[in-house]
Amino acid sequence: MECIILKLENVTVFCGSHSGSSAVYEKSAFALGAHLAKENIGIVYGGGSIGLMGALADGALSEGGSVTGVIPQFLLDREMGHPKLTHLEVVTSMHKRKERMEALGDAFITLPGGAGTLEEFFEIFTWGQIGLHKKPIGLLNVNHFYDEILQLFNKLIDESFLHQAYVNQLFTGADGAEILDQFKFFEPVDVRTYADINRRQS
Repeated sequence: MECIILKLENVTVFCGSHSGSSAVYEKSAFALGAHLAKENIGIVYGGGSIGLMGALADGALSEGGSVTGVIPQFLLDREMGHPKLTHLEVVTSMHKRKERMEALGDAFITLPGGAGTLEEFFEIFTWGQIGLHKKPIGLLNVNHFYDEILQLFNKLIDESFLHQAYVNQLFTGADGAEILDQFKFFEPVDVRTYADINRRQS
């Protein structure tokens, strides 16, 4: 198992463009942004000004933090971009957005959100599983939002569709401080090959 010393300069955050049904979601997004700024960790996110995205950016900016937004041109044309970011990078597509957000971050944290947020989380989780990155992933499980997702991972493991080792790249917590503390114990996943599978089956 490869051992690394994790140095976080920027954390990529995935989160919803809506605020959700409870004020706790927006409050937690603002708090995460503020906490990362206080820890001198920059934020990379989707560049939006509304919902949890806006709260995250506002929290970091309130503490003088660095916030980089990555947004496709067609969303910027809808006047969804945050006007006060440290840097706003405009890309051509959603695919390019995810590619840049992965490249710019040293770790990932996913807040509550809808289908788009879940899609970003699962893709980055999959990229870690197949070795496209060696970075820790956090789920901010505020208000038990991701309990069912975590239960689903247990089901996938029980049914032999997912190995426990890949879930070990995932850390959960109710706030940013808890997740950052857990990131210190991250070890990259050994990528399983089809040759390994064939050897086990022979």
